[in-house]
Amino acid sequence: MDTAGVPQRRNYIDGRFLGSNRQFEKTSPVDGSAVATVHEADRAMVDHAVQAARRALKGPWGRMALAERAEMLRAIATGIERRFAEFVAAEVADTGKPAALASHLDIPRGAANFRIFADIVRTYGMDSYFLDTPDGKGAVNYAMRKPLGVVGVISPWNLPLLLLTWKLAPALACGNTIVAKPSEETPSTATLLAEVMHEAGVPPGVYNLVHGFGPDSAGEFVTAHPGVDAITFTGESATGSAIMRSVAPSVKPISFELGGKNAGIVFADCDFEAALAGMAHAIFSNCGQVCLAPERVYVERPIFERFAAALKQKAQAHVMGWPDDPKTTMGPLISRQHREKVLSYYALARTEGASVMCGGGVPAFGDARDRGCYIEPTLWTGLAETARSVKEEIFGPCAHLAPFEDEEQAIAMANDTRYGLAATVWTSNLSRGHRVAQAMECGIAWVNCWFLRDLRTPFGGAKLSGIGREGGLHSLNFYSEPTNVCIKL
Repeated sequence: MDTAGVPQRRNYIDGRFLGSNRQFEKTSPVDGSAVATVHEADRAMVDHAVQAARRALKGPWGRMALAERAEMLRAIATGIERRFAEFVAAEVADTGKPAALASHLDIPRGAANFRIFADIVRTYGMDSYFLDTPDGKGAVNYAMRKPLGVVGVISPWNLPLLLLTWKLAPALACGNTIVAKPSEETPSTATLLAEVMHEAGVPPGVYNLVHGFGPDSAGEFVTAHPGVDAITFTGESATGSAIMRSVAPSVKPISFELGGKNAGIVFADCDFEAALAGMAHAIFSNCGQVCLAPERVYVERPIFERFAAALKQKAQAHVMGWPDDPKTTMGPLISRQHREKVLSYYALARTEGASVMCGGGVPAFGDARDRGCYIEPTLWTGLAETARSVKEEIFGPCAHLAPFEDEEQAIAMANDTRYGLAATVWTSNLSRGHRVAQAMECGIAWVNCWFLRDLRTPFGGAKLSGIGREGGLHSLNFYSEPTNVCIKL
C-alpha cells in the first residue's frame, strides 16, 4: 500500500516484486474511485522476465518430476482457496462485477483450473508404435512430449483470474515457464496469484508477471521478444491479427481465443421457461462481457412475440446495484471507454432501423454510481441481417431478436457471420438438437444449456474466433511438443 492506502500492483520477475518509474492508475468501474497504482513494465523489464524464464527452464523447474509439478499445481489451488476472500475483493474492485458472481464463478474456476490439469497431466501418456522392417527385427517408435519453453500469456479483463489460469495451469503442468501480461484493466488477481505462487514454493522465474498495455508497451514487448517460444492470447480478433503479424517472422506456435457474434436458436417446441431463463442468463451475465454470450437471438415465429415480451421483462428486472449488495444482478461495464463503444452501437442500431424493446441508454442513480460505467440492458428487433449491429461484436448486455420460419433458415441465419465461437440451441426434439448443433459453424454448441463446461473438452473458435483449442488434452498438446524416437531392434 502507498500512503493513500491504494494497493500497488507491481511486476513479479524472477521471484521478486519490482516497481517501475512508469505507473498508471486503475479506477473502479463502479464509481470512478482509485483501485490501484499499477507499475508498467518497460522493454528492459520484459527482457528481464524472459531471461529469468529461460533460466528457470534449465533450473529446478526443468528438472522437477512430473508428479512433483502436479503437486505444486495443487498447492497453488489451495493457496487461492486459502485467500479466497482477497481474490474476490480484488476481482470485484477491478471489474465491478457482483461479488456473488466472482464468488460463484471466477475464483472457484481459477483454483479448479490448477487442480484439473494437475490430474490430467499425471495420466498424459506417450504415443508408441511398432514398425516391421525388411530384416524382420522391427523398430519401436515412441514420442516424448517436451515443454515448448517460455510461453507468453496475454489474458483479458472480462474473467481475469479464470482465463489467466485456464492458460497457466496446463502450460505449467507441461513444464513450461511463463511471462504473463494481464489486461491493464484487471491487474489485481494476477498479482495476488504471484504471491500465492511465491508462497507455494514455485521456483523463481517460472511465473513472471509484467503489467502494461498493448502497443509500445508490455504486450508488444512480450509477443515480439525472440526469447518467447509461444504465445497464447484471449481477446479481440483485431488484436489477435496484430499478434500474428508480430510473431510471423519467428513462426512461433500460437493459440487464440478471439471474438464472437454468437447465435441463440429457440424452437417453438422448447421448454419455454427453461429457454427463457437460459437465454436471459446467457445474454446478460457479467453485463454481457462474455465472449460466449449470444448477441443474435433467433426465435421460431409461433412463439416469437411471447418469447420477446418475456425476455424484455427479464432484462428490465435486472438490479444494477453495488457489487456487495446481494440483490445486485448486474454490474457495470469495465471502463468508460468500453461503455462509449457499446453506446455507439446502441446509437448505430437505432440509426439502422432497430425497434428498441428496452434499454438503450445509461441509468441514473443519484449517487456515486453515476461516476461509474453502468449501462442499460438492451434488446432490439427489426434489424436487417446485414446491419452492422447484427454483424459486429458489441460485448455488452444486448441482443437483437429476429423470427425464423424453419430449421433450415435458422441454421443459415446463425452461420451467416465471420465469427464462429459458440451457439446455443433450445428444443425438446433430441434429433433436432443434435442435427442443428452439429450444423453450427463454431467451436462449441450447447443444446438446452449455456456455459455448461466440462474442462476436459475442446474449447475454442472457428473463422475470426480463433486458432486452436484449449481444454484437457487439447491444452496439453499445445503446450508441449513431441520428439519421435525410433529404435531399431
